[in-house]
Amino acid sequence: MQVKFRRVDWPFASTFRIANREQRMAETVSVELTDGKFTGRGEAMGVFYHGETVDSMLSQLTGFEVVLAKGISRAQLQTLLPPGGARNALDCALWDLEAKRTGRRAWTFAGIEAVRPLLSDYTLSLDLPEAMAAAATAGRRYSLLKLKLSGEGDIERVSAVRKARPDSELIVDANQSWSERQLREFVPALADLGVRLIEQPLRADEDAVLEGFDSPIPLCADESCQTTESLPYLSGKYQYLNIKLDKTGGLTEALRLARAGQAAGFKLMVGCMAGSSLGMAPAFIVGQLCSIVDLDGPLLSATDVPNPIQYDGGRMQPPEAKLWG
Repeated sequence: MQVKFRRVDWPFASTFRIANREQRMAETVSVELTDGKFTGRGEAMGVFYHGETVDSMLSQLTGFEVVLAKGISRAQLQTLLPPGGARNALDCALWDLEAKRTGRRAWTFAGIEAVRPLLSDYTLSLDLPEAMAAAATAGRRYSLLKLKLSGEGDIERVSAVRKARPDSELIVDANQSWSERQLREFVPALADLGVRLIEQPLRADEDAVLEGFDSPIPLCADESCQTTESLPYLSGKYQYLNIKLDKTGGLTEALRLARAGQAAGFKLMVGCMAGSSLGMAPAFIVGQLCSIVDLDGPLLSATDVPNPIQYDGGRMQPPEAKLWG
């Protein structure tokens, strides 16, 4: 097996901000696995709040070259590398390679014979209320908007967007930035503004506060939801899980988490850290099991891969076989 991995940066169309973080590009690792005839590809951005960077993922992959050269299965990979970006890129490349070898679409390996287009949200970067309202107006072709929030001033931000886009559905994502006081103050006001979902309001280590919290808006675990092993801790606190392939370490564990989450009574959301259509394509399969989709990475970027996923507003078409899977 020939192995190739490299850094690929995807500049954002404009600076992207969330609570306590600002980015000008999606910094990713691209992996190619070639058996002499077919090539499988994968892309990962890693989990920044776990300290993952392109350099750390490349170092991890470099140390794994000898094992990869001998050939490895997806099942073996789950036990040899921990969850994270490096395993995600490799796992997705193995899915793609198997699809190329067999001439079948990757989703059939997941037991999904036919896929449907998905409606992805469109994320508004954290900013002043008037700037977020202007961005919402500029994004009128997107019916589902996700607002990045950070604490003080959040009700003003959501109010401004709601006034600018009374026709839209709204999701808000605090990225662990709220206090318990803000949670209790904000939720009734956000319910009045018609917010559909609140992602990760508190720090992951403060989730105990949510036990028994009667929220009129469903709460979604993001930073608190990593792999299937997270599920027992999340029960009774959250109603939704945000599944991201960088967190789970690839499509294999993401599907396992999705099905275990459903069995445990959770509703599902699929998300992304950002990146190109190559990074979104495997997550599209998870999206077939989800009621909320956040796979707008290519919509936020200035460029994309060849043969990209096609979006009509937020409506996302299945990836072509020549892109992935």
